[in-house]
Amino acid sequence: MKDSRSAINLCPLVLLSMLTAHCTVATADAPFAVDSRWMTGDWNGERQALLEQGFAVTMNYTNELGFNAHGGYNRDSKLAYADETLLGLGVDLERTLGWKGASTQLYITNRNGEDITNQRMIDPRWGQLTSTQEVWGRGSVWRLAELSYRQDVWDDKLNVRVGRFGLGEFGEFPCDFQNLLFCGNTGGSSTGTVWYNFPVSQWALQLKYQMSSSLAIQGAVFEQNPSLQDNDNGFKMSTSGGKGVIMPFEAIYKPRHALFALPAEVRIGAFVSTADADDVFTGADGQPQPLTPGGGYRRHSTSHGFWTVLRQQVAIINGDPARPVELFTQAHFNDKDTNYIRSSVNMGLTVMGTFDSRPTDQLGIAVGRVEVSPQFEKRQRMLNALSGITDYDAPNFIPVQGKEYSAEIFYGIQATKWLMVRPNLQLVRRPGGVDEVDDALIIGLKIQSRF
Repeated sequence: MKDSRSAINLCPLVLLSMLTAHCTVATADAPFAVDSRWMTGDWNGERQALLEQGFAVTMNYTNELGFNAHGGYNRDSKLAYADETLLGLGVDLERTLGWKGASTQLYITNRNGEDITNQRMIDPRWGQLTSTQEVWGRGSVWRLAELSYRQDVWDDKLNVRVGRFGLGEFGEFPCDFQNLLFCGNTGGSSTGTVWYNFPVSQWALQLKYQMSSSLAIQGAVFEQNPSLQDNDNGFKMSTSGGKGVIMPFEAIYKPRHALFALPAEVRIGAFVSTADADDVFTGADGQPQPLTPGGGYRRHSTSHGFWTVLRQQVAIINGDPARPVELFTQAHFNDKDTNYIRSSVNMGLTVMGTFDSRPTDQLGIAVGRVEVSPQFEKRQRMLNALSGITDYDAPNFIPVQGKEYSAEIFYGIQATKWLMVRPNLQLVRRPGGVDEVDDALIIGLKIQSRF
């Protein structure tokens, strides 16, 4: 079944390649046109008319391929795919109903496929720390990713958002890379047990206040409900299974006079979760949990973490603001006593329009590190010591996790206005943070299209 499913889901890639090959003969208003923003065209002018009336229709498709070219835990070669279909409708209520500063947004997603990271790269006796195919995850199901209402008040200084959505606007960061460590904000990948990014949605109230032209602050209260991750709860609306709330806070600074006199953005934030959390090392009796495994873990009434994001344009190519060279770095740190992952850090460079002949193509280079909580690592070592098993190849040996390092380079080809093709190479050192696992080389391909 897996092989046939892979074949079926690769069909859109073949179709897109065929369409791209013929798109140069199409007109701007026709389907598959080079100059159209959408693969299906402007629907004889109806799509633009809908936009002018306040209705924005989204139909996007992303497909990511990963091939283990070298190394990893299992060296058997495999081509894995993961994909996502995104359907959305945004309504500008000021245009449609005359409600000043009001809008609604609906997103529904479907994800499918496999991840070469857990299929081949990591030791299956323990978990993965990141993914080389970021679109994989949160189940191969349809999900309600967002159903929200926004309202600007106080002369548009305060934005109120309420409904069902994820934490993606905190530590907000673009998702151009295929490795999850460099895609979007790091909270969802570093604190996934309490921080739910897109496409998981939860009931929430979010406020953002624009204090000045360069400084904004935002905060929110999100439902903390682990059952929302279940495959059967993609459209769950009730709060049953809730454990508390998660409250993120963030300051966003965009200086007027940044370095190089070019745009920059600095984000500093923190979160607190009120859901009870198990200690990753200490047992309920105060002793290391491996010494009294039947007694459970020490319970904490809260867990917390903080993050930073820095983006700085350092140049623009040929004086074109649409072709910036940008440096970035992200860092996320969690409470070491309650979180499996202690920290993640990355840095990199993106360039738009590297070549004059390809002004809308993109180049990206990034490196980063994920670190397991030292308390969790200590527990793994103690379990092996108590069992007396020292041979890594022994079935009952517990792989000891520490730090995993990743690097990625991609070149994004803007084949048409609606089609981006990003071949990439990824190097993962110590997959899963395990010393005994060979460094892995992944050949990837990320395809994004707007229908």
